[in-house]
Amino acid sequence: MEDSLHNLRHGDQPKIATLDIPELYQCVHCGLCLNQCPTYRALRLEPESPRGRIHLVKAAADGRIELNERFKEHLYLCLLCRACETACPSGVQYGHIAETARAVIGPPGSKLGRIILNLAFTQLLPFPGRLKILFGVLRLYQRTGLQRLVQPLLPRKIRQMDAMLPAIPQRRSQANAQVLSAIGPRRARVAFLNGCVMPLLFGDINDATVRVLQRNGCEVVFPKGQTCCGALNTHNGETSSAKEMARRNIDAFLTAGVDAIIVNAAGCGAAMKEYGHLLGDDPDYADKARRFSSLVKDAAEFLAQIGLAGKLGELRMTVTYQDPCHLAHGQRVRSQPRQLLQAIPGLKLVEMNGSERCCGSAGIYNITHAEMSQQLLQEKMPAIAATGAEAVVAPNPGCMLQLRYGAQKYGPNVEVYHLMDLLDRAYASGESSPANEG
Repeated sequence: MEDSLHNLRHGDQPKIATLDIPELYQCVHCGLCLNQCPTYRALRLEPESPRGRIHLVKAAADGRIELNERFKEHLYLCLLCRACETACPSGVQYGHIAETARAVIGPPGSKLGRIILNLAFTQLLPFPGRLKILFGVLRLYQRTGLQRLVQPLLPRKIRQMDAMLPAIPQRRSQANAQVLSAIGPRRARVAFLNGCVMPLLFGDINDATVRVLQRNGCEVVFPKGQTCCGALNTHNGETSSAKEMARRNIDAFLTAGVDAIIVNAAGCGAAMKEYGHLLGDDPDYADKARRFSSLVKDAAEFLAQIGLAGKLGELRMTVTYQDPCHLAHGQRVRSQPRQLLQAIPGLKLVEMNGSERCCGSAGIYNITHAEMSQQLLQEKMPAIAATGAEAVVAPNPGCMLQLRYGAQKYGPNVEVYHLMDLLDRAYASGESSPANEG
């Protein structure tokens, strides 16, 4: 698929029939995707809808339009939330179309911007040591007061990006390359994806996830050699490094002898479940990639499947649930997180209107398309307020950062939690309750 489309970049304009993109021909232009698409709802323009973008890719493949900056803008304004895939009666895998086209045309914007993105995707994300240094510098920038001094002097767009930067914690995830024993009878042996940013920004959530897995009879393995999942690379057209990262993860995890590969970040899980597609043309890895993808489970998906064990203590609170796009639409995991929340004694779950609608985070979208991202966030926050909940549960790091920023900037003033954090607290509460003492 990618090789065929690659010809477009060099003036060899093949006919659509010569391109191996079956998803292009499944669309029947019914329009059921339109009102599920965030950018179409906001702008009411056909080129900013899934149907319209599919038509543009067909036209480009047929040589009827140029692969210029305007074409790029239409494809990259898409958040790749994949809500259109949920709505599509024909089963069109729109994400595959968009990612393939992006791999051909590259990112939009200035040459300098493209260089910076390429360096981030190829020279930063795959290397945990470099990320650790970067986040250490950012932490000093915040803790020394330099951020407060510099921020008013920054250009508006950079200032907004700086304001969205979360507080960098000093403590990182304690998970490392070892095996942690199950608590109680062993029910499964699982491998855990540390991730690239999760250990640095959300180390406490990684640790909470591991504790919950242990309490549910899981022996947890942290394979050496694992790396970034490659999701951001794939979404932004940088597939070369994404494929290399996929191969490294496949080699690391498949030799671990596990029943499942557990992920607690929705975007990572969706990307890893599609390694079979990403490496479908690699004769050495295609079969291994499909086997790897079959083992990948979101933490909530896996726990709901095996059933919660042990005693959960009370958490007296009212929460609402935000469906991460790449969990609900990308992985079709919707009921399982709710099932786990409802298993916590004392916790009340109130559904919000449009919980499956994108919050505007979408990887780095809230940086590259800040205006549209903020428009979607402003649509989301009143829906949260209407529930009367004191907290939002969103099991994905990007959603958590976006919603925390929304609570601070637009209100309501709610806490934002990962599902695994609440489960971990409930187990801790259950273990410390009087019934378990002595």
